[in-house]
Amino acid sequence: MHPLEPEDPQTLGEYRLLRRLGSGGMGRVYLARSRGGRTVAVKVVHPHFAVDEQFRGRFRREVVSARQVGGDWTAPVLDADTEGPVPWVATGYVAGPSLTQAVEEHGPLPEPSVRAMGAGLAEALRQVHGLGLVHRDVKPSNVLLAVDGPRLIDFGIARATEGSASLTSTGVSIGSPGYMSPEQVLGRPVDGATDVFALGAVLAYAATGGAPFPGDSSAALLYRIVHEEPELDGMGGPLRELVERCLAKDPEARPDPRRVATELAGGEPGAAVLVRGGWLPAPIVEQLGRRAVELLDLEPEARDVSGPVPFTSPSEGPGPGPRTGPAAVGGTAGPFAHTGPHGSAGPHANADTGAGGGAGGG
Repeated sequence: MHPLEPEDPQTLGEYRLLRRLGSGGMGRVYLARSRGGRTVAVKVVHPHFAVDEQFRGRFRREVVSARQVGGDWTAPVLDADTEGPVPWVATGYVAGPSLTQAVEEHGPLPEPSVRAMGAGLAEALRQVHGLGLVHRDVKPSNVLLAVDGPRLIDFGIARATEGSASLTSTGVSIGSPGYMSPEQVLGRPVDGATDVFALGAVLAYAATGGAPFPGDSSAALLYRIVHEEPELDGMGGPLRELVERCLAKDPEARPDPRRVATELAGGEPGAAVLVRGGWLPAPIVEQLGRRAVELLDLEPEARDVSGPVPFTSPSEGPGPGPRTGPAAVGGTAGPFAHTGPHGSAGPHANADTGAGGGAGGG
């Protein structure tokens, strides 16, 4: 979490911006508060992408897809402006780290935590796939750890399994190299089995602290995904066997999300029971408590300017400022950060396309 900079707007729609959570190639993510006092994460697209009609059309479709996703372990879209000079989306804020941050700071998760996390993510994917969507970018930085369970974020690049052939330019891949499936690497059609492969890789990362397909370069890493077996040192028993099936090269050999959730949770009713009595290691729970206190004490920064200022930087040249009038949209679920099934807020958002995660982002 960082202070706002001079080029940052003060408000977007009905939201007062408080801090900057992250920035990247596609935009910036801010911590904000609504007029009613709700804390949210607002993702704002860089102006030079906003003038690209192909990108704007894709962003519009991202929001439409995100609104379809609901249920536990995902994130609701609260508001958005896809038509203004600078598009933005507001989602609930989760005051917890990403899996990437948690593992880097505290080491691998214990097996009960891995099982609870995996069961929640599998249930989220079951919901996504039931809508005919594929997440396509399940990875540790898109998994947020809240007191009442994990949250799968970043549905910004989800697409219908049937329909649009391409939402990106020819040759542009969707996904993160270390967590792409063999069919993604080879440019073949993908379906829900692609997300199951990525989920298996995320479980391996959570349990061992390392990606199952390491590599010194993207080319070497992608070769290993297609041709070699995963490295699962430190894993054993039924959990390892399940992860190996998720990481099968043949999509048809992978279990579906329902089977994954059932095996991880030991049967029905699933992840909700696993997280009910506390599911995270003590150091992460302490970190969550400190973050919650910081959030309660957070006040808007004093600024010398009034009203929003252009979202530009010297290297990009002048660009249109963001729309500040109220944006109309509500929705049931969405991409970048989120609230959980029991009303808890969840963290930050990645600044890449449709991403989620500020402090938690990778």
